[in-house]
Amino acid sequence: MRPLSVLLAVSAAAGLGHAETLKPQTLLQDIVTFDNSSLFIKGERLMIFSGEVHPFRLPVPSLWLDIFQKVKALGLNTVSFYLDWALLEGEPGIFRGEGIFDYSAFFEAAKEAGVYLIARPGPYINAEASGGGFPGWLQRIKGHLRTADPEYLAATDNYVANVDKLIAKYQITNGGPIILYQPENEYTGAASGVKFPDPDYMQYVIDQARNAGIVLPMMSNDASWTGGHNLPGSGKGEVDIYGHDGYPLGFDCKNPTTWPSGNLITQYRAQHLKFSPSTPYTVPEFQQGGSFDPWGGYGFDQCEQLINHEQVRVFSKNMFASGVTIFNLYMIFGGTNWGNLGHPGGYTSYDYAAAIAEDRTVSREKYSELKLEANFLKVSPGYLTATPDTSNRTGIYSPNTDITVTALVNYTPKGGSFYVVRHTDYQTLASTPYTLSLPTSAGNLSIPILGGSLTLSRRDSKIHVADYPVGDHKLIYSTAEIFTWKKFSDRTVLVVYGGEGETHELAIADEVKWTSTGPPVQVKTVKKDDKKSFTVVQWKTNSERRIFKSGNLHIYILDRNTAYNYWAPQIANPSSSLIVNGGYLIRSASINGTSLSLQADFNTTTTLEVIGVPLGVSELQINGETTEYRVDSEGNYIVEIGYKAPSVSLPDLSTAKWHYIDSLPEIQSDYDDSAWPSANLKSTNNTYVGPLKTPVSLYASDYGFHTGALLFRGHFTATGAETKLFISTIGGSAFGSSVWLNSSFVGSWPGSGAASVHNDTYDLPSPLVAGQHYVLTVLVDNMGLDEDWTVGDDSMKLPRGILDYSLNSDTNITLPKSNITWKLTGNLGGEQYRDKARGPLNEGGLFIERQGYYLPSPPSSSFSSSNASSPFTGLSSPGVAFYTTSFLLSIPSSQYDIPLRFVFDNSTSLESGEEYRAWLYVNGFQYGRYVSHIGPQSIFPVPEGILNYQGENWVGVAVWATGKKGSKVPGLRVEAGTPVKTGRREVEVVKAGEWKKRTGAY
Repeated sequence: MRPLSVLLAVSAAAGLGHAETLKPQTLLQDIVTFDNSSLFIKGERLMIFSGEVHPFRLPVPSLWLDIFQKVKALGLNTVSFYLDWALLEGEPGIFRGEGIFDYSAFFEAAKEAGVYLIARPGPYINAEASGGGFPGWLQRIKGHLRTADPEYLAATDNYVANVDKLIAKYQITNGGPIILYQPENEYTGAASGVKFPDPDYMQYVIDQARNAGIVLPMMSNDASWTGGHNLPGSGKGEVDIYGHDGYPLGFDCKNPTTWPSGNLITQYRAQHLKFSPSTPYTVPEFQQGGSFDPWGGYGFDQCEQLINHEQVRVFSKNMFASGVTIFNLYMIFGGTNWGNLGHPGGYTSYDYAAAIAEDRTVSREKYSELKLEANFLKVSPGYLTATPDTSNRTGIYSPNTDITVTALVNYTPKGGSFYVVRHTDYQTLASTPYTLSLPTSAGNLSIPILGGSLTLSRRDSKIHVADYPVGDHKLIYSTAEIFTWKKFSDRTVLVVYGGEGETHELAIADEVKWTSTGPPVQVKTVKKDDKKSFTVVQWKTNSERRIFKSGNLHIYILDRNTAYNYWAPQIANPSSSLIVNGGYLIRSASINGTSLSLQADFNTTTTLEVIGVPLGVSELQINGETTEYRVDSEGNYIVEIGYKAPSVSLPDLSTAKWHYIDSLPEIQSDYDDSAWPSANLKSTNNTYVGPLKTPVSLYASDYGFHTGALLFRGHFTATGAETKLFISTIGGSAFGSSVWLNSSFVGSWPGSGAASVHNDTYDLPSPLVAGQHYVLTVLVDNMGLDEDWTVGDDSMKLPRGILDYSLNSDTNITLPKSNITWKLTGNLGGEQYRDKARGPLNEGGLFIERQGYYLPSPPSSSFSSSNASSPFTGLSSPGVAFYTTSFLLSIPSSQYDIPLRFVFDNSTSLESGEEYRAWLYVNGFQYGRYVSHIGPQSIFPVPEGILNYQGENWVGVAVWATGKKGSKVPGLRVEAGTPVKTGRREVEVVKAGEWKKRTGAY
C-alpha cells in the first residue's frame, strides 16, 4: 500500500487537482446554462441522464405518458427524441402534424411526468428510419443532401420552420419540458470531393432553428469520439455544447457473449478536454440501450444478451469514470417500425433490446441495473463537480494490477470522491479479489480494514465512494454500492448493495452507538488520533436484509437482486422522495392533504414496504383506492397487494371467418391500367446513380412513390423472337420481386438477407406471337429507403424499382428496350396520399392498399367468404392474396395492462419454392412485414390503442407467394403476455377511420 502523500502526488500529476469551475456561458436565455462541469436548469446544477424515445414508433398518444413514467421510475430525468421528416412532410410543401403526428401531446406528457426533453428533429436523423428520416421526394432534387447546396437547403426550410415552431413553443423558457436542441446528427464524415466540414452549411442549419424561435443551447452529436467537428469556439457553424456518440460493442448479435478486445475506451475524458474543455462532457447517444438487428439477423433476444445488465454495469460506469454529465442512452424504448417507416437494414420490430421492451414491459434485468445506477447519481451531486483522472490507474489504488481504478476526486466541501473499479482486462470472466488504498479525510486507509478482500466478479464494475455525504452524516468510505439515500423527518435512510457472497465494508465518520437487525455484521471503532475516529462495518452479502442503525442513520444492506426491487419515487407535492420496496413498477407518488397516493403496477401478489412516509400522512391510496396498511417497527408502511390474473379471451384465427380477394388483378387479361402514371421521364435528377440504363426512368421516387410494394407494367408488341427477359430490380435488403407475362408466371427473386439488388434472366413462355400485344407485370418489394450517413454521397437516393431490363432472343440478339412502354404505381396518389390519419408511409402499391381494403370494415361485396379462402389454405400458384377478418375483444384494460402479439408459425413446414412474404394490418395500421425464409421476426406486438380492447377489430393479411407452388401461412395466432395490474392511465383508441370508397382508385 502507498502512503497518502504518494497518492495525492499521483492525483495531482494525473490532473486530479481542483479544476477551476468556469462561469456559466452567455446564452440567449438564462434558464438553461452550463459550465465546464454540467448543465444548470433554473440555477440548479444537474446530471442530465436521458434515454432515447421516438414518438413516431408508438403511434398511440395516450401511451406516451406510460413510457415517460417508466423512464422516470428508472431514475432518469430526461428523454431525447427524434422526429421523422418523412412522416410530417410526405407531400412537398405541406406539413401535416395532426392526430398521431401531433407531437404537442408528446411534449405535454413529458411535462406531466416531470421529464425534460432533448429535441433532435433533423432534418436528418439516421435512426434506422427509411431514408434516415428524409422524405422520398428528395430523390428528385439535384442538390447533394446534407450540404450547402441551395436546392437541398431550400427543400428543408418548410419542415424546419414548422417543426421548430412547435418545439419553440415547448421550450423550458415558455414553460415546456425541452431543454436542449440538436441541429444536425452525426455530421462526421463525407464523400470524396464534398466540402467537409462546411461551416456555412452548419450555420444555415443552426440559423434555421434560431429563426424559428429556438433559444436553447445547441448541442452536437459527432459519430466518432475522435471527430471534433463544429466545436464550441471554432467560429461559423459552432455549437454551444460538443458531444459524440459511442457504440462500443457494435451490433454483433450473432455472438452475444463475445466482448471484442479494445472496445472499452478509456481516453474519452482526455479527448473531451482536448476538444471542448469549457463545456460539460456530453454523449448524446450511448450503447447502453441495445442494438439494431438486420433482416436475416439473430433476433432481439440475442441482442439483449449482448447489451445486457453486465454491459450496463461495465460500460456505463466507464462513462461515469470519464465524467459524463449529459448522457443519453440509445434506445431506452425502441418501439415498432410500423407502416414501412424503417430502413431496409431492419425489420418491423425496433425493440432494440432496450430496457423498456417493444411491448412496453420492464422485466429485463438491464432495466433494474440501470435503475440502481441512475438513482445513485441522483443523490450524488458531488459527482458533477468531481474531476476525473485522465489516465488508467493500476497498482496505485489497489496493489492488484488485474484491477483498474479510476478516481473522480472532489475538493468542494461535502462533495465526496468516487473510485470506479473494473477489470484491467474487461473481457475476463474471472472473479478477482482485491484490496484498496484510498486517500480520505481520515487518512490513507487500507481497505477492508477488518480483514479479507473485496471481489470483482465477471463482467462487473463498481463505484466505491469516499468522504461521501449522506444528509447530515458522512461515509468515510463505502465499498458497497449506493442505490439511494433520503433524509426524512425522523431519520436518514441509506440503501447499499453488493453481489451475492461478496465482502463489503463501510465506515461512518465519528464513533457511534449502533444496533443491527438481520444477519450479523462486524463493527469496529477506529481511532486515528485523539480527535478523529470512525466506525467500520463489514459484512458478507446474502439475500437476507440487514438494517444497521447508527443514531438516526439507518443503513439498509441488500444484495443486488434484492436492491432491484427498490424504487425511489419523487413526491410530486411537496418536493421530496420516498423509498418503496416491492412492486413491478412504482410510477409516481403524490400527497394530497393527509393522503399519500402511489401509482403502481403489480404482476404478482406483493408485499409493499413504503419507507419514509411524511409526517401528517394517515391515508394510503394505491391506484386511486384507499388501501389498508400496518406500520412495522421501523415506522414503514407495510401493504399486502393481492393479484389475480384476469381471464383473457382471445380470437382463434384458425377458425375465424376470413374474407378473400385477389390482390394481383393486374395480371388478368382484362385489367385496365389506363389510369396509372406513365413512366415517361427520359432523365433523372437522382445524384446517386449514373446515366439511366433504360429509355425512361423506372425509379419509383421519380414519380412520387416512396414506400411499400411497387408495380410496373411494360407493354410491348412481340416480334416473335423474344425468348428471354433480363431484369435488374432493386428494393433494399431482403427485398423480393416477381414477374408475369400477361397472366403467365415468369419467375421470382424470393430475396436474401443482404441483397438489395438482383439480376435475373428468365425464360419467357413460348412461343410469343409476332404482332401480338403483351404486358410484363413486375412486382417489387420496397423495403424502405437507405439512410444517408455519409455527408454528400446521397445514398438515400439509391432508387427503388427497375434498374435495367432487356428482351433477348435465343441467338442472343437484344431487342430495342424502347419497344416496351411502361406504367407504374405505388400507393394511390403517391405524395398526395389518401390515408392522412396513418401518414404517407403506411400504405404501399398493392391492389388492396390502393383500394383501401386493408382498412376496417371493407366492402363485403368485393370479397369471397369461401371456407377454403383463408391464409391457412393460401395460394396454389404465385400471386398475392388478401385475407381479412374481424373479431371482438373484451379485455379489462382499465385495471390491467395486457400486451398482445400476433405470431406467425415459422416456416419449417414449408418446402423450397413455397417461400412467401406477408403484410399484417391491424385496424388499418401495417404492423408487420414477415418474410418466411429470411426472418428473423415472427412475433409482432401490437399495442392497445391500435387494437381496440373493448370492441371490434379488423385484421388483414396480404400473402405474396413467390414460388411456383404457391404458399400458405402455416399458422397465425394472437397471444397475450403477462397481465399487469396497472396504475397507468386508460388508453384511448386511435381514431384513424375505416374504409370508404376511394375516388379514382385503380
